[in-house]
Amino acid sequence: MKVLLVGVNAKYIHSNLAIRYLKAYTEELNYDCETIEFSINDNIERVVADIIEKKPSVLGFSCYIWNLEYVEMIANTVKRIDENITIFYGGPEVSYDGKGFLENNVGEFLIEGEGEETYKEFIINKLREYNGETIDWSIINGLYFKEENKVKYSGRRNLMNMEQIVFPYEENEDLENKIVYYEASRGCPFNCKYCLSSTFHGVRFLDIERVKKELKYFIDKKVRLVKFVDRTFNCNEEFANQIWNFLIENHCDTRFHFEISADLLRKKSIKTLSKAKVGLFQFEVGVQTTNDNVLANINRHVNFSEIKEKVEELKGLKNIMQHLDLIAGLPGEDFQSFKKSFNDVYKIGPDELQLGFLKLLKGSPMTLEAEKWGMKYSQYPPYEVLLTKDISYEELRVLKKIEHMVDKYLNSGKFNNIIKYFDNISKFESPFDFYYQLSRFYDNKGYFKRKISSQDYYKVFLEFNEEYLKENSEFLRELIKFDYLYFNKKRGLPNFLSAENDKVMERKIKDLLVKDEKIKNGNEIHIIKFKYNMQEYLNLGNIKREDFYLAFYNEKDGYMTVENYY
Repeated sequence: MKVLLVGVNAKYIHSNLAIRYLKAYTEELNYDCETIEFSINDNIERVVADIIEKKPSVLGFSCYIWNLEYVEMIANTVKRIDENITIFYGGPEVSYDGKGFLENNVGEFLIEGEGEETYKEFIINKLREYNGETIDWSIINGLYFKEENKVKYSGRRNLMNMEQIVFPYEENEDLENKIVYYEASRGCPFNCKYCLSSTFHGVRFLDIERVKKELKYFIDKKVRLVKFVDRTFNCNEEFANQIWNFLIENHCDTRFHFEISADLLRKKSIKTLSKAKVGLFQFEVGVQTTNDNVLANINRHVNFSEIKEKVEELKGLKNIMQHLDLIAGLPGEDFQSFKKSFNDVYKIGPDELQLGFLKLLKGSPMTLEAEKWGMKYSQYPPYEVLLTKDISYEELRVLKKIEHMVDKYLNSGKFNNIIKYFDNISKFESPFDFYYQLSRFYDNKGYFKRKISSQDYYKVFLEFNEEYLKENSEFLRELIKFDYLYFNKKRGLPNFLSAENDKVMERKIKDLLVKDEKIKNGNEIHIIKFKYNMQEYLNLGNIKREDFYLAFYNEKDGYMTVENYY
């Protein structure tokens, strides 16, 4: 019996943890199990062909909010080609209303909730059936199944002992250039109304020594990024500190991503984190809103002032990248309140700021209050809020456009000095107003409706300045030129940033740098002439007009000043 477990990821670089868990948990069973992964950007026809080529007897899909429609298309097509292939589904997106989903889709089985034990019993009995036995599927808790054209349910399964989970990655697995997912705990201590974690109470942890051993696997493999999927990694302070200490002491090049609750950080944790080398950790902090009344509406019993204090304390360490989240469309939050939340968080200076939109997930407590808050939301994944009694559809559309600006310009990290320049212009009352006006400019130009090049994303600022601000465009052009060269590591400039070439001076500077052993080879760098002293501006904020040369190269630091060579 051949079983094929299919993971459909949001991006190619992601890896699917769920299908690995299922395969690892049934390693001792005598059956042929294979995993295969795709992304939602892959061509459906090719995906189906790859699946059929494997000749599976049983086909399993891991279902999430972002891939469900894609999975449904694959499953329908596979069944048309070979109706004898048994199909089962699992994952959070099909677990709430398993009966309804299975009634309305092709396939014979659906695994509810935590899947490892249910899947193992399913495979054991599927093997028995394969050998001619008649199976009573109702004895397997956590399973929906079709019988006599009806969907039946065997009843809920108790949560499993975490120590029974099998480490899902194989020794010879190629994880290069992949984002690898790992969990050291399951569950969440909080009960946020919009989150499915609120439907399960309690947190279960793996043994600390086991976690260390498994993390060493990633370190030895030189995995680029490991993302912990733990809902609130630092809900157990001692557990978190031990893991952080272990990773700090290993002096590894792997980066580790954690979702944390900033207000839970204590002095001991801050002291531990202060020892981490730059780039070892990145934190995701769910602020959601800075309106304390709205926080109470969603069962988050914390004040923004507590979150802000800890986020700023972490920022002061200067060694941890922080990604802060906001959610638009929360109960009780109108446009002006969200604007204030945006400005409050932006002024902290996070490395990344994500503007999310409330999703009314099936089974989450928030869906029960939708009518109370006048919420209308899409009936299709990702079930995003369309309007509430406090914020209109049109206002949410405005925020969608601002989200695009923030994600492209702030979060990409390729426009840092340009953004700082506009942040300091007095024509904008607040950071929110800058992104709002930029999004309006984008809209008027039609840029949201067509694809623009990476170069054009820089050119936009010149057009925006010319049409809206009419500030010092000559200096802005030089600043754009600096960010373009520094963050894109490209020799040569687009036409709208063309530099005044002085080949004689460039050659002289390169020769002197080689002579003084600042560089080994003049071909490793390129010398660019600026009309303003860029170092004076970057260090002190002073705009000083004078010829100024910089040497750019492709290594980590990006450029060096060469004042003593011209």
